[in-house]
Amino acid sequence: MKIHAIQTGTVAIKTRQVQAVGHGTRRQLNMLLDRQWVDPLPIYAFAIEHPEGVIVVDTGETARSSEPGYFPRWHPYYRFGLRLFVTPEEEIGPQLRGLGIAPGDVRWVVLTHLHTDHAGGLHHFPGTEILVSRDDLEIASGLRGRLRGYPNNHWPSWFAPTVVDLAPAAYGPFPQSLQLTGAGDVTILPLHGHTPGQMGVVVEDGDHAVLLAGDSSYNEDLMLRGLLDGPSTDEAAARQTHERIKALAAQTPTVYLVAHDPQTAARLDERRVTDAARA
Repeated sequence: MKIHAIQTGTVAIKTRQVQAVGHGTRRQLNMLLDRQWVDPLPIYAFAIEHPEGVIVVDTGETARSSEPGYFPRWHPYYRFGLRLFVTPEEEIGPQLRGLGIAPGDVRWVVLTHLHTDHAGGLHHFPGTEILVSRDDLEIASGLRGRLRGYPNNHWPSWFAPTVVDLAPAAYGPFPQSLQLTGAGDVTILPLHGHTPGQMGVVVEDGDHAVLLAGDSSYNEDLMLRGLLDGPSTDEAAARQTHERIKALAAQTPTVYLVAHDPQTAARLDERRVTDAARA
């Protein structure tokens, strides 16, 4: 079984988005008012070559996001808090073909959440079953979704995802889960916090696990230190997710991979597990 980290461009965000300052509404405002940008971060999606079919986790961003007018100028986040740099060849479709995988051969696409840099490449997967959490689909849809910053007017017209309700089946420290593969080696987990319904995918591979954790944190160190990001809508849920990830790493050697950590690709290549002793 192969797992590929696919970088679909880069994104520049504010330092207070990476690590929050303040609480509640104030922390959201602090992100926008922050004048300090981090260096551009990678935007990773993942492809799992599994015997039961290829599984893509997140679709990365589209090159159209770099075009003027793609995002509404009236929305403060897109105006003041985000800079995207994506070329057409960096989109997930061409990159999958470079790996010898046709997008039409993908069996499942699992969206950890519906933020634009995770769902911008949806148009490459017509006819593929796309899995989305119920909570995230509800907050991202319609006019209210656009007001919250979800550019759902750019979703493909055919987009009709399979809604995921996780079963009350424990997976290690996680009280809910959903087995995706018949072999039981790929499982969807709840990673709530960054968004209300964020999901992750854990792949059991021999003597270790690989956790594809969306935006549970912007890098591994922040998760281990229990430091939250600016967008997390529910601080308690985000902290609980961090604690569960650390508990999982203490039980099973776990490679922790998130979408914007510059070390993600190297950590995957080296199968570098999380230092559970720090958890």
